[in-house]
Amino acid sequence: MEMAVPLPIEHVAKALFRVALKPVYKVYEKWLWLQIKNGPVPEHVAIIPDGNRRWARSLGFEPWRGHYVGYDKVKELLEWCWDLGIKVVTIYALSTENLARRSRKELEELFKVFERGLSEILNSKEIHERKVRVKFMGRLELLPPRILKLVRSIEEATRHYNNHYLNVALGYGGRAEITDAVKKIVRDVLEGKLSIDDIDEETFSRYLYTGDLPKPDPDLIIRTSGEERLSGFLLWQSAYSELYFCDVYWPEFRKIDFWRAIRSYQKRERRFGK
Repeated sequence: MEMAVPLPIEHVAKALFRVALKPVYKVYEKWLWLQIKNGPVPEHVAIIPDGNRRWARSLGFEPWRGHYVGYDKVKELLEWCWDLGIKVVTIYALSTENLARRSRKELEELFKVFERGLSEILNSKEIHERKVRVKFMGRLELLPPRILKLVRSIEEATRHYNNHYLNVALGYGGRAEITDAVKKIVRDVLEGKLSIDDIDEETFSRYLYTGDLPKPDPDLIIRTSGEERLSGFLLWQSAYSELYFCDVYWPEFRKIDFWRAIRSYQKRERRFGK
């Protein structure tokens, strides 16, 4: 049996402080809601859920423990998004760089998290009741066969839904996506399915992984953990996205953090070059 790791004293104090402030957070949450409830809601929100490993290490755990907690946080986030009426949500779950550079042990633990999560999605009553179409994007052939099988089963089971769209980037890289799109375009030109003169930005967008979404470009991209970069996420689609960075690690991301991001989005003037 694995022994429990004692929490550092500063984290115990932090946890107690949060418990003491819980009534205050409830009041603050209601105050935030009053500020955002009548404002514009982004149609497509993309998330870079960063900081799982650093959160786990700060508590003295192995880094993959953060991925398990981070997965549970993703489920919370989806509820917040759907309750707010957000139609499209894209989650950056695993990059091509992660696949190439993470240790075999950590990748295997990550695949266990994915296997658990995908199995839950496949059998999720809420996914089917809300009519959520689930799509996976990236170089999926790099995934283990057991993961790929679940991916295909979920996509098939939800392909006719169109109330909400959940996109999960697995084995994803922004440069890889653009490269794959170029290859598809070249192939179609050579086969006579597409004329070179017909290639424009709109045409190119249709060849990206997000090409069949009702809103392929995210209105708002949120990244946690204090890092302020996209790390190759949706490089083409993010040209006019509003970016929001917050300092909290993903496992500690709260509804008030999400609503702050929405509030920030509502205060911005989106001119699109006008």
